[in-house]
Amino acid sequence: MTETGLPGAVQERLAAFQEEQVGRRVWERDHTVWRPDPIEISNRLGWLTVAEDMRGRVGELQAFARECASDGLVTAVLAGMGGSSLAPEVFRETFGVAPGSLDLVVLDTTNPDQILAVQESLDLSRTLFVIASKSGTTTETLSHLAYFWEQVPDGSHFVAITDPGTSLAQTGRDRGFRRVFEADPNIGGRYSALSHFGMVNAALVGVDLDGLLEGALRMASACGPDVPAEGNPGLALGATMGEAALAGMDKLTLVLPQPIASFGYWVEQLIAESTGKEGRGILPVEGEDVGPPEVYGNDRLFVVTGEAGEDIEAMAEAGHAVVRIPFDDPIELGGEMFRWEFATAMAGAVLKIQPFDQPDVQSAKDATRRILSGGEIPRVDPGDLGELLAQAEPGDYLAIQAYVPRNADTMQRLHPVRMRLRDRLRLATTVGFGPRFLHSTGQFHKGGPNTGLFVQVVEQPSRDAPIPGQPYTFGHLLAAQTAGDLMALQDRGRRVVRVSMAELEGV
Repeated sequence: MTETGLPGAVQERLAAFQEEQVGRRVWERDHTVWRPDPIEISNRLGWLTVAEDMRGRVGELQAFARECASDGLVTAVLAGMGGSSLAPEVFRETFGVAPGSLDLVVLDTTNPDQILAVQESLDLSRTLFVIASKSGTTTETLSHLAYFWEQVPDGSHFVAITDPGTSLAQTGRDRGFRRVFEADPNIGGRYSALSHFGMVNAALVGVDLDGLLEGALRMASACGPDVPAEGNPGLALGATMGEAALAGMDKLTLVLPQPIASFGYWVEQLIAESTGKEGRGILPVEGEDVGPPEVYGNDRLFVVTGEAGEDIEAMAEAGHAVVRIPFDDPIELGGEMFRWEFATAMAGAVLKIQPFDQPDVQSAKDATRRILSGGEIPRVDPGDLGELLAQAEPGDYLAIQAYVPRNADTMQRLHPVRMRLRDRLRLATTVGFGPRFLHSTGQFHKGGPNTGLFVQVVEQPSRDAPIPGQPYTFGHLLAAQTAGDLMALQDRGRRVVRVSMAELEGV
């Protein structure tokens, strides 16, 4: 890892890490690295050794995947949110589908248009439904289970991935699911990429599990307890992230090679949900095109994975902070996942926040629950987009929250708008699709610094679908989540407006 344009405080932080033996203490599961209280720390550090644990399960997972294919299944639909879905999506987007393996479709939405489009693209008689939830109680995921169980009430078409002893695990056994995988409960969702939550799905599409895990083990060794802080890639990146944020460069902008562009989805959740709390945090920015130096403020930290092009060199020459991480082969993703997990935990220590909880995610869930219990979707004041954008100041960021189907068309429509607004306002920009982002950047939006300009993009679904066992439909649930998130933002004093897609495209 090389860096330019960063404060000397990074070296001072690494020296402090060395003096305080922080690297060793992390491996000893010493919660005082972050907090005097061990709650949600001591039981959240299983990611440190999960690659070693999973290495012994590779044969079992590969055999399971072969069994699914030999039984005639051709597609797996992953019903999961946030940490249960993002790493599998990265694996599918990066490695594709190996011959003789199942394709993987990630379903992390309540938008009925998108759910029905997925259903209509499938031969349900040849589909495996992977129901993934750490808690076993995720509303969206259980709604997907209820819906598709009514379509295919056959346990051989279903798999559960969850923590031991959850209600989902019991449901899987009661209904005769093909398998119930119980993951290590000492790992939080966003740190679970190399656990069953990621590896079961990676096995289904035929990823080289040994290669992924070996890369993770090599990186874990490089970040080991006896490695000096300055030579420890996890400590070095974490110190850089944290000190850059303290110096005002709190918009960590990912520049990724095209073959691993989707890796940004996973890193985004990891950083945003881990650091965005107590009014502090690091905003991860994924998916922006690299522009000329003058379209950026001085609040950026660019992290470039792989070869840096001329545009990045121009950025460094203009004085922007740039970190370069070497990268040669997509199979190195296992190692990079471990590096970023370790670094994010260390950035939390620098920022003096607890990186393993997510206290503000619940606010939108609670607001949604209140709306559903009341039955009526409340009217909201949409606000004025022009007035919102006129408030933009250096150090702010623009978050587009798109409650529309996540597909190639909507992504292609939103991207040019995002780039125009970045260049015009010189602000960091993000795009999240609802409700999936509620399990990711939603924590940062509500718990991080009050520097966001939030543009909620809402389109009425053209169709609807029932949720068996519930008095509401997917369309009603989506509307409640949309209103609940807006209300939660307003309750935190955030600046937010609601627009249609056409209104946004017209800016």
